[in-house]
Amino acid sequence: MKPQKLEKGDTIAFVAPAGGLAALTLHRLEKGRKYFEELGYKVKIFPTAKKNSGISSDTAENRAKDIMAAFEDKKIKTIITTIGGNTSHQTLEYLDFKTIKRNPKILCGYSDITSLHLALYSQTGLVGFYGPAVITQFGENPNPDEFTATHFFKAVTKNIGEVKPSRQWTDDKNIDWINKDDLKKKRKHRENKGYEWLKEGKAEGKILGGCLPVILHLAGTKYWPDFKDKILLLETPEGEDFRKGESLAKVDSALGDLRNLGVFKQIKGIVFGRGFGYTEEQIKTLKEIILYNTRDYSIPILYNVDIGHTDPIITIPLGVKVELDSKRNKFGFLEQAVL
Repeated sequence: MKPQKLEKGDTIAFVAPAGGLAALTLHRLEKGRKYFEELGYKVKIFPTAKKNSGISSDTAENRAKDIMAAFEDKKIKTIITTIGGNTSHQTLEYLDFKTIKRNPKILCGYSDITSLHLALYSQTGLVGFYGPAVITQFGENPNPDEFTATHFFKAVTKNIGEVKPSRQWTDDKNIDWINKDDLKKKRKHRENKGYEWLKEGKAEGKILGGCLPVILHLAGTKYWPDFKDKILLLETPEGEDFRKGESLAKVDSALGDLRNLGVFKQIKGIVFGRGFGYTEEQIKTLKEIILYNTRDYSIPILYNVDIGHTDPIITIPLGVKVELDSKRNKFGFLEQAVL
């Protein structure tokens, strides 16, 4: 189920389905609002976007209330989450999927928003947009990264086509947003080496997935999607220290879970995002972990894609058909994600 495309003059909603960091970095929330308004869109900021109850922005009930209100509002065309977190899955029991199915809209976010994307896809068939959030990308000073913004608008307005790698990237998170250091300092970037094929091959299929550990929140529940004949999207988040990556032991464990769940038996290929917060040696180990857990499966595996917790990022519509071709070094979309 594809939503209507975003057009100038449309209203965009900001909601916080999980973390409440936006409430502590209101200058970035405001920057995101101004960015869209200056481009000719209207912005409606929902209550959770300015709340922080500790672990989450608000109670699961109130977070779900904002999500439902955004879907039910006929004027709203697109919903963008403020940030991820670790509790989006708590809202699922309070969502009315029948109402959402009657009001399909663009929902954009990454990381913990994986829970919402996959649940909405399994329960309604709605295409989700795995892409930038308000304070992490659209609230960047002085402006959002051009590569990120360009690929977002491609995804929500027209056909994406082939996706080329960015020229530079960063995983620098040594700038304190709460103290507004982001208004004075810029993140350090480095050259992007481009796509890397851990396993060669060619495949076509609908892309589905998201943040590796978050996907597993849905295992064993009615929200678990069907991965048969899909291209699996995976990327890794921050660890306990948000400046560094998820421990490789946990990544190995999570990939082992997907193997035991039979996911690797079902899929036709893997698109894996660039590892966040790792040293070169750790990146080498990450690749070995990916290959070990997918042993026995002759499927193409593309690594170092601009998705997830490094910047810049592309926006990937989940549930839309893509192609992988290692001979042509190609990753691209075969259909449009919006109507």
